[in-house]
Amino acid sequence: MRHLMNPLDFTVEELDSLFDLANDIEKNPAKYAHACEGKKLATCFYEPSTHTRLSFESAMLSLGGQVLGFSDAGSSSASKGESVSDTIRVISCFADICAMRHPKEGAPMVAAEKSSIPVINAGDGGHQHPTQTLTDLLTIRSLKGQLGNFTVGLCGDLKFGRTVHSLINALVRYPNIHFIFISPPELRVPDYITDMLQERNISYEEVIRLEDCISKLDLLYMTRVQRERFFNEEDYVRLKDFYILNKAKMELAKDNMLILHPLPRVNEISVEVDDDPRAVYFKQVQYGVYVRMALILTLLGITCE
Repeated sequence: MRHLMNPLDFTVEELDSLFDLANDIEKNPAKYAHACEGKKLATCFYEPSTHTRLSFESAMLSLGGQVLGFSDAGSSSASKGESVSDTIRVISCFADICAMRHPKEGAPMVAAEKSSIPVINAGDGGHQHPTQTLTDLLTIRSLKGQLGNFTVGLCGDLKFGRTVHSLINALVRYPNIHFIFISPPELRVPDYITDMLQERNISYEEVIRLEDCISKLDLLYMTRVQRERFFNEEDYVRLKDFYILNKAKMELAKDNMLILHPLPRVNEISVEVDDDPRAVYFKQVQYGVYVRMALILTLLGITCE
């Protein structure tokens, strides 16, 4: 039995196979429509989520399986004091696979250690969000045809953004990646990330203004400033509008640059950018369903000939 806690749990070769499967699902959905008949996915979400939870549910339903679970801790036995370890042991009696989101870093790993079914980390605090990273990588590979030889800009909340941390850690395994980190000083990427890049001799630069570097980028990964990660409202209000991507800034970008965003968007990308063919964040959502379908099949050991 295998779990997914971190994007690095899969080798580059295993990711290639996973993405090939996701692309086949995209092209031949009918082939997979009954692959998970009789199987159940439990979605255990201790933290609010719309996109990730519904993406998992859509993935399982599209495979012909069923879904059960809870969408916040208040509607689970956690409100009575039940531990994550006990919850997953109970869930293992009801379901064949579990997707768990939790505000505490490492909680899904605790669940995986006690579980008798595969557990997928659907986000743990500011730590990891591996299925979003798989979505990002599949989107890039599908639309660019490769996963190397890029200048990647990551913009916004680089301190607390778990999607950013996961994506950086995943991309460093591919050749010739140059990172540009675009953030205010208060939201810079953590030292452990830059230390890792220096150790691996991977080039990066840190800038404050998006306009100063957007012309260099092959990929721009926008993120929102997350109110829930701040200790005080004053800091959040001061920084939440620091970056807004609009048409004027897009005029400075390459014709084939892609804009990605893990969503939800607040106001960091103006709606006037949505119709730009370089804006692929809604396509990204669809790729998220395909990659979660492929992941469920892989962890359950189901093949479709």
